[in-house]
Amino acid sequence: MTTGTSTIKDIKRLTEHFKYVRSMFEQIAAPLETEDFVIQSVEDVSPPKWHLAHTTWFFEQVVLESYIKNYKPYNKDYYFLFNSYYNSFGERTIRQHRGTLSRPTVEEVFTYRKEVEKRVLEFLSTVDDKVVNEVYDLIELGINHEQQHQELMLADTKWNFGENPLLPLYKKTKQSQFVDAVEHHWIPFSGGVVDIGFDSPEFSYDNEQPKHKALIHDFKLSNRLVTCGEYLEFIQDGGYEKPNLWLDEGWTMVNTQDIRKPQYWHKIDGKWQIFTLGGLKELNLHEPVCHVSMYEAAAFARWAGARLATEFEWEHASNSVEEQESNFLESDYLHPSVLTDDSPKLQQMIGDLWEWTSSAYLPYPGYKQEEGALGEYNGKFMSNQIVCRGGSCITPKSHFRNTYRNFFQPDKRWVVLGFRLAKDA
Repeated sequence: MTTGTSTIKDIKRLTEHFKYVRSMFEQIAAPLETEDFVIQSVEDVSPPKWHLAHTTWFFEQVVLESYIKNYKPYNKDYYFLFNSYYNSFGERTIRQHRGTLSRPTVEEVFTYRKEVEKRVLEFLSTVDDKVVNEVYDLIELGINHEQQHQELMLADTKWNFGENPLLPLYKKTKQSQFVDAVEHHWIPFSGGVVDIGFDSPEFSYDNEQPKHKALIHDFKLSNRLVTCGEYLEFIQDGGYEKPNLWLDEGWTMVNTQDIRKPQYWHKIDGKWQIFTLGGLKELNLHEPVCHVSMYEAAAFARWAGARLATEFEWEHASNSVEEQESNFLESDYLHPSVLTDDSPKLQQMIGDLWEWTSSAYLPYPGYKQEEGALGEYNGKFMSNQIVCRGGSCITPKSHFRNTYRNFFQPDKRWVVLGFRLAKDA
């Protein structure tokens, strides 16, 4: 987690960003009813109340506890309840038990948020010049951490609502158009030794560093994401019944769990419907397919005579993308949108969907894990995970950059994940 040289002026700007991001989380929580805040339908997801409290815990224990002498916690028990996976900070609530925490109440969690925000703002207004750079870095990390949890809370809420037979509405959202998707075509890229990774005074996570050289070969990328209509063809052609298309673990997963379609697809009265944060709606065949595992994405790619891109190919190609309209959280679709710009260029690289790559989540050459508790943020997860790139329709726009390395286990489907095809040249 890095920033460049910081000044008091930077702290003031960061203070405004802190207030904005914290208020954005409460806007995200606003459509929820009290009963919605405690649900945890599977271990992968966390209750909304826990997300709101955990991000507050981060500012209290990581920032305030570190820099305020004789700091008195708001409630010492919260250090145990709302720690996530930081073993360096001691014991914590078992992940699958987060949904059992009916207390503190939702009202008490919001009170906790307000009190810690007040303390952080008071601290920032008096921060000592000697530690301004360190504080700047930690607060900026906390802001980005909060934005990660904003996206996770929306994904988790969708899963929780999707498990409810009533398929409740989170809120009314913008709807994408029912127009033909842009025709698929291949865009070639030359291989060679390319620069990969982040190298700027702005913020990044440590797993995006250091910038280094990587060798890639000539390749082609699809101009857009794979659509629901294309994926439906895969289903209708028996894609889930053909073992030769599948990685062994993927074949085992789809058969033991009886998976035959993307998450949130429902066939009702012979017609395909899809559950979204905006409720149940007719499946739009022209929008990007989402909520599929890496195993499903890889099987489709093999069926289509293609493959998934490596993360290095994806990042190299994304450097050629000019400024274009993107679908992030602020767009208020909360769902991938239909691509209508038929210009011959690489599109949908930024926003809409996180894209599965074929790359294992591993450290870059020369990577150095952070010291202390913050070293647990990214480095310890560099095992049995797959890198995802591109941001999504529920990612805050200011949280994203094209070097961002998201990562998930290859069987995960609850995150807003899709894919595009790649080929050797």
